[in-house]
Amino acid sequence: MGTPDFAAASLKHLLDWGGCDVVGVYCQPDRPCGRGQICTPPPVKLLAMESRLPVFQPLNFKEQADVDQLAALEPDLLLVAAYGLILPRTVLEIPRLGAINVHASLLPEYRGAAPIQRAIMDGRPVTGITIMQMEAGLDTGDILLQRSRAIGIMDTAQTLHDELAEMGGKLLVDALEKMDQGRLVRIPQDHARASYAAKLTKEEGRIDWNRPVLDVHNRIRGLFPWPGSWFDWDGMPGKTLRLTVHPGTIGDPLPEGVQPGEIHGVADDSVLIACADRLYAVPVIKPANSKPLRGREFYCGYLSRCSGDHLLKPEPTCPGE
Repeated sequence: MGTPDFAAASLKHLLDWGGCDVVGVYCQPDRPCGRGQICTPPPVKLLAMESRLPVFQPLNFKEQADVDQLAALEPDLLLVAAYGLILPRTVLEIPRLGAINVHASLLPEYRGAAPIQRAIMDGRPVTGITIMQMEAGLDTGDILLQRSRAIGIMDTAQTLHDELAEMGGKLLVDALEKMDQGRLVRIPQDHARASYAAKLTKEEGRIDWNRPVLDVHNRIRGLFPWPGSWFDWDGMPGKTLRLTVHPGTIGDPLPEGVQPGEIHGVADDSVLIACADRLYAVPVIKPANSKPLRGREFYCGYLSRCSGDHLLKPEPTCPGE
């Protein structure tokens, strides 16, 4: 049971492993996607169809017919990864061995919908994968296996997602092998240490340049590529322009007299924007209703400044320096 790319990685590892029979694949219904709003099958469905597996896409499990359909498959175990639906107790009780979940955090930290993004936004140095036994609560079940992964200063939600998806698929297979050998140990979660990773909203992408540069950097890379990070720029006479930025690098300490939010110059191909304490070098900016531009392209085109007097050279730094 899973829907996006993250879940497809687990399904692929299961199929490559071959140690179990996948008797059915569940994912969310096809939904409109892109500018044309064309209904698109989710990645898990595409992989299942390629593998000639039966696919089921109930809207939810509130209809008894959907519960009965799952029961008719007589599954020994439900394997769940980023399904996007809350499974009721009536579903969790169907399989003989219950249900296990692939979760992209080191539980009990970051339960919920956006563990990868929230860990980066909070500046955490480490995250990982947890294989857990599912129960009625939200990511509250016993821990079966865990594996950690350091979060680099230039990691984004996309790069971390891709690595954790592969790690999750491999760890899921490890868990199934240990289960078959009777070597899985259930460890109850310490609920006092629990934290919640709420679903992302587009409004969270608004950049507050009055924050320290490391906070700004963590938020931008944690929200990349979705929902993205943006700010409203008043640099054009009589017009406010919304600018979406890509993750960049931390630059020099803030020059005297430069105010947070001010576009101060360019370094190589990046625009330098002032935060509370340092400059932030942004490599790509996308003005509203326009294509993405390299930092220098934006600076020359929208500020009409291409003189060498504005070329600054930031020194990338790491946290703690």
